[in-house]
Amino acid sequence: MQSMTGFGRAEHADDGLIARVEIATVNRKQADIHFSLPRELTALEADLRKLVLRFISRGRANISIHLERVSGCDDSFSVDPDRARALETAFNKISDLIGRPVALEASDFIKAPGVLTFSNSVWDVNEAEKAIHPALETSLKNLVQMRKAEGADLKTDFLKRLNTLETYSSVIGKATSNVVERQRELLHNRLREAEIEIDLNDERLLKEIALFADRCDISEETTRLASHINRFREYLDSSEPVGRSLDFLCQEINREFNTIGSKANDAGIGQSVVGAKTELEKIREQVQNIE
Repeated sequence: MQSMTGFGRAEHADDGLIARVEIATVNRKQADIHFSLPRELTALEADLRKLVLRFISRGRANISIHLERVSGCDDSFSVDPDRARALETAFNKISDLIGRPVALEASDFIKAPGVLTFSNSVWDVNEAEKAIHPALETSLKNLVQMRKAEGADLKTDFLKRLNTLETYSSVIGKATSNVVERQRELLHNRLREAEIEIDLNDERLLKEIALFADRCDISEETTRLASHINRFREYLDSSEPVGRSLDFLCQEINREFNTIGSKANDAGIGQSVVGAKTELEKIREQVQNIE
């Protein structure tokens, strides 16, 4: 089991080129991958995305890729004459439009995209891929290691809270066995206060108590609760993504406690249901961060 939150970093050098990769992930319902890399390398995104999806199936991943050449490599400049002439033409058109000269400075050529290019900022796709791919794979492995460590911490917390839910379920089960008896006594007391004489074994009284017992029977709910909690524990040991399954189980557990609360008609049981749902909400909040 893995958390969706993590960070991984790595670098790799190949033939005078160094690739540095950083990955930060946060929780998302689907896989949401975003790359930050030099514009001329966008053609690599599809293959890099496939590599990322081998390691993560859910969560937003922000992946930053930086390249640099080893010191001593070619540091020359290159000029694109077509872009330079186009820039000059654009300035002349602006001058004609506003009716006065607009000076074209050297800094304008430097700032204009693609006119003046430092060789270290232009990357060959095939050359860059040889450095980027290993760096990305190593950073993903480091990311997964961190996500597994956080997943282990969350598992410990989940197990503790599941034990608490089972305690609440046990308390509710024991309290329910007394609810029917209290209802019988309540009915008898009300009849006595109304000065209505009736035998405790009277068929009408027994029928009313039987109907009440059927309405407040929560044996099915507690059985399903135990099943859901056991299933939750099994998922915690899975190496596959289980976030959606755990979220579904939280919904089912919540449904059972809601049904118990509506059936029980008892203040003590109601308090236990509130306590259990509070604990369950804490579990559900953490489940949102599980892959």
